[in-house]
Amino acid sequence: MELKWLLCVTLLALGILALQAHDTDEDNDADDVVDIEDDLDDGIEDVEESKSETSSAPPAPKVTYRPPVPTGEVYFVESFDKGTLEGWVLSRAKKDDTDDEIAKYDGKWEVQDMKETKLPGDKGLVMVTRAKHHAISSKLSKPFVFDSKPLIIQYEVNFQNGIECGGAYVKLLSKTPELNLDQFHDKTPYTIMFGPDKCGEDYKLHFIFRHKNPKTGKYEEKHAKRPDADLKTYFTDKKTHLYTLVLNPDNSFEILVDQTVVNSGNLLNDMSPPVNPPREIEDPNDQKPEDWDERPKIPDPDAVKPDDWDEDAPAKIADENAVKPEGWLDDEPEYVADPDAEKPEDWDEDMDGEWEAPQIANPKCETAPGCGTWQRPMIDNPNYKGKWKPPMIDNVNYQGIWKPRKIPNPDFFEDLEPFKMTPVSAVGLELWSMTSDIFFDNFIICTERAVADDWASDGWGLKKAADGAAEPGVVGQMMAAAEERPWLWVVYILTVALPVFLVVLFCCSGKKQPSAAEYKKTDAPQPDVVDDEKEEEKDKGEKEEEEEEEDANDEKLGSDADLGSASQEEEEEEEEEDRKPASEEEETVNRSPRNRKPRKD
Repeated sequence: MELKWLLCVTLLALGILALQAHDTDEDNDADDVVDIEDDLDDGIEDVEESKSETSSAPPAPKVTYRPPVPTGEVYFVESFDKGTLEGWVLSRAKKDDTDDEIAKYDGKWEVQDMKETKLPGDKGLVMVTRAKHHAISSKLSKPFVFDSKPLIIQYEVNFQNGIECGGAYVKLLSKTPELNLDQFHDKTPYTIMFGPDKCGEDYKLHFIFRHKNPKTGKYEEKHAKRPDADLKTYFTDKKTHLYTLVLNPDNSFEILVDQTVVNSGNLLNDMSPPVNPPREIEDPNDQKPEDWDERPKIPDPDAVKPDDWDEDAPAKIADENAVKPEGWLDDEPEYVADPDAEKPEDWDEDMDGEWEAPQIANPKCETAPGCGTWQRPMIDNPNYKGKWKPPMIDNVNYQGIWKPRKIPNPDFFEDLEPFKMTPVSAVGLELWSMTSDIFFDNFIICTERAVADDWASDGWGLKKAADGAAEPGVVGQMMAAAEERPWLWVVYILTVALPVFLVVLFCCSGKKQPSAAEYKKTDAPQPDVVDDEKEEEKDKGEKEEEEEEEDANDEKLGSDADLGSASQEEEEEEEEEDRKPASEEEETVNRSPRNRKPRKD
């Protein structure tokens, strides 16, 4: 009972202002209010004690950073924990077909800690400047050849300042004799491009590979289908996200964000344009015959316009039943010159012409139904039919929509192993962004999924754990959200305060019932006992009525059975009754079932 009161009092503290308006008509309610106030004081003291206990809660566990170490064979790995750009080459190239002022790759790269890092000592590559071309690259430990092993690319990105327009994708540069990292630019041949990109409200996660046409030797970009997942959060939440591409020798691929698959498919079926061209194409030299009829319906050539069809009848006619309203001012114009208008002082009639006052609505027309020449209103012409046209019928000569014939594709080829791409020998970032301080970290290129997962656990996993340990509780997150969006306070009040108030009102505002002890003191019957006694008496009465009906039925059956022998024994009984004394006669009568009376105790 005390726990219930404490719960009610705690809820009452939130809705006390509303409960002050509640009033009862009972005399004993004054004593109840005193009890509630006393319990409220006790409840507030308990709450304050609990707050003091929770305030001394132990701090969140601290996550210590340790540089990740690869657990297997890798082709490239970089955590930037040395604090330098050792092994990386800054591009000195210029973009082609661009003004010299912005053509240079002069954007700055630095190795820094994240701005709001929860892991001191965890460094990464930061694209410092904005609105500039940035290019940086590094050699793989050995070239990757696409044969029988999967390719796994994985790295982390954090848009520390959000992102307006720009990318954070990585390129795997093709192994060619002409590759010069010092001159890395947008036209440098690459094999795979993978990573996030955004401009405006278009959020992308690229996976592009360059496929070599075996017949012509030319390369063509193949783009993976857009993922169905919503990518916006990865660009706007200012958290570190892990991007992974898994490319398998069976031509299947998976794209993961934070170790969750957001896109998957097959290089043969899910790329645009397709890897393999169609076997047949439309003949570019084929032409539609002049007599080819593509009309499914034609006008009925046998139809004749009816004799009573009047094509000259107007669509609208004057309403002959209309009557000019009374008070119509025929001689007053709808608009008159403004009598208060004055010619401007700088008006030059030689330059501007003769000055005329501006027109205003005629004030005399405001109280009249109308001014000017009255005209009958126009109504629809019931005899209007418009221009006659013959009805449409099926075309017996319809041949369908013409299409050029198909011919074998002279450029057709079939590459069933598009996974076997051009080998790669370097990794590079060639980016333009309108937002600065994009953070990159923990690059790895390998062939084993377990190696990539271990690397992610030691790097991105630690960041995630540190962020989780530092994040505020649910209440803190709600308060922070309300600071950014004040309208959330209304939502909180409607979803929390209102239900609490209703619960308090329901639990604590009813009429107080006397306790069982008070009933014992006064010997007054309790309401539930009185009701039970009434129910028992009612059931007992119904039961007695049923028993009486059964006795009556039994007596009736017995009397019917004795009617047959009553005539024979009647004379003998009369003689015996005459000989018996009066006392015996009374005793016989009393013993008869018909005359038996209930015994009085």
